[in-house]
Amino acid sequence: MDDGRRLAWWLALVAALIALGYGSRASAGKPSPQVLYEWSTAIGGLIQDGILLLLVLAIAGFSRRLLALRRPDSPRFAALLILLGFVFILLFEAVYGQLIHVGNEQGLTPKHWESHHAAAYIANAIVICTWVPFVEELTYRGLGYSLLERYGRWPAIVLVGLLFGLAHGLILSLPVLAVFGGALAWIRARTGSIYPGMILHSLFNLFALVAAVTLSK
Repeated sequence: MDDGRRLAWWLALVAALIALGYGSRASAGKPSPQVLYEWSTAIGGLIQDGILLLLVLAIAGFSRRLLALRRPDSPRFAALLILLGFVFILLFEAVYGQLIHVGNEQGLTPKHWESHHAAAYIANAIVICTWVPFVEELTYRGLGYSLLERYGRWPAIVLVGLLFGLAHGLILSLPVLAVFGGALAWIRARTGSIYPGMILHSLFNLFALVAAVTLSK
């Protein structure tokens, strides 16, 4: 399969994810704020992203080049970009939050900590901070960016960020997610590797999960 056909299949896959994201929101609304206290959420996440991973690998032809599965040329430079990216996203989210009241639009984080559900919450946190970033980075910053890069670095960065944001099925939070996805794509472009973005994605998810149950609402 040539890269043109791979791109067509990838765009079709992402379009399906976007349709599912907004479609489920329109039909079912926000998930319960208790969803991360349920074991079924972790199991469902493993299965759902497992299916996505298989589709992405099939489209990529299991190519390490297309998936950007290589060490960054300079681990020290990559670490600096991870730090800068983390600070940038937090600042952007804080500024945007002052302009637009997003609230808990995604509806995943609970309103308060419930210690008797700690094991399920930790299980969900492990999935969200390891498995989900692994699959999403391979999907967007791995295969997606590789296929779009021939049209220009910045067009690829912007489009990958936008499609990543849209796939979450949110409206008010879309700018934050799109900027986050674009920042991850920029790091991918600068390092030539998917691994720094995976680390940043994991750290950001971990920060969000910890903040959700420790910071006052």
